[in-house]
Amino acid sequence: MEADGFVPSSTLESPAVERRVTGTIAATGFGILGNSVLDATGGFVGSFAPRMTGEPDFVSMLHRATPEPSASVEPEADYEGLPQGAASSTHMLAGAVAGIMEHCLMYPVDCVKTRMQSLHPEPGARYRNVMDALRQIVRTEGLWRPIRGVNVLAVGAGPAHALYFACYEKIKFSLSDAIHPGTNSHFANGVAGCAATVLHDAIMNPAEVVKQRMQMFNSPYRGVLDCLGSLLRQEGPAAFYRSYTTQLTMNVPFQALHFMTYEYLQELLNPHRQYNPSSHVVSGALAGALAAAATTPLDVCKTLLNTQEAQAVHVIQAGAAAAAASGPESRYISGLSEAFRTVYRTGGVPAFFKGVQARVIYQMPSTAISWSVYEFFKYIITKRQHEKRLRGDRDGDK
Repeated sequence: MEADGFVPSSTLESPAVERRVTGTIAATGFGILGNSVLDATGGFVGSFAPRMTGEPDFVSMLHRATPEPSASVEPEADYEGLPQGAASSTHMLAGAVAGIMEHCLMYPVDCVKTRMQSLHPEPGARYRNVMDALRQIVRTEGLWRPIRGVNVLAVGAGPAHALYFACYEKIKFSLSDAIHPGTNSHFANGVAGCAATVLHDAIMNPAEVVKQRMQMFNSPYRGVLDCLGSLLRQEGPAAFYRSYTTQLTMNVPFQALHFMTYEYLQELLNPHRQYNPSSHVVSGALAGALAAAATTPLDVCKTLLNTQEAQAVHVIQAGAAAAAASGPESRYISGLSEAFRTVYRTGGVPAFFKGVQARVIYQMPSTAISWSVYEFFKYIITKRQHEKRLRGDRDGDK
């Protein structure tokens, strides 16, 4: 097996490479010759289609299962398009690019979602749907208003998604191998997604707070630095993590459901786990839509904690005054339970689903972009690493 399991068919004409492939078949019980899978006796087992139309055959050795005594059973395909032992830097670089592109491209819809989750929208910020909101914002507040604050999100999204995907891939492979070597485990996918979310949200939460403050209608801040300074002076450092526990409460089930759905759909649409753009887009979009709809109530509470909407704070202060328990802590809505009570008190059960349409519309293309960009860069980076190793092997043979 050449260079961590990648064998391009164009190199198989070389006798040296042919000897290495034969040795691999003897050692592992199977191998790849061009687009064909061979068993230990050299017999034909199956074939893989080329990864991308118009490119030379570039086929991943996707099998990690131990050799079986029977040569008639086809080895089970691994569920990831990288060779075993791929560097975490590959996942981090691909994840950072995916995160920045996802958040920047979908930022206008995210702005609409934040406004539509307002519990007491002002007359100028009452919208019928996502397109109506975008038209009104551009017409009344200017062309650039829907992307105000995107720079702070781009800065946070890079490192957050780098850790997010690297942590997910590492835990997913390790736990899956411990449970059932060489196969997919939905339990491992869910656990890996939860662990990755803790790191991701620790970095993204301050950026989310600043972003949502600047997205609100009639936001008083001149820019990102003004918003940061104002929050530190008036509410202290705690303001940047007031919604962290709520964010985790929302994102842990969101990401567990998201990753499990994505991996399950990949098993159905892309069983050989090759680079397949259409399968990544469809799987990502459907996984994001399902997870977004299920966790909308928690997202409404998170938005309330981040924005500290004035009318909602007044509701809390009025209740505290009536109970003769007002104090310095009553100035802000703090904690998930208080956020839940405030949302219910101001709008009942329907208030927990404010902005659900915008959230689903945001998450479907957002997760589709994230997964397709991530898988693309992961494929390109790995392919170049493989080609570099091949050149080194040829030079060594000479």
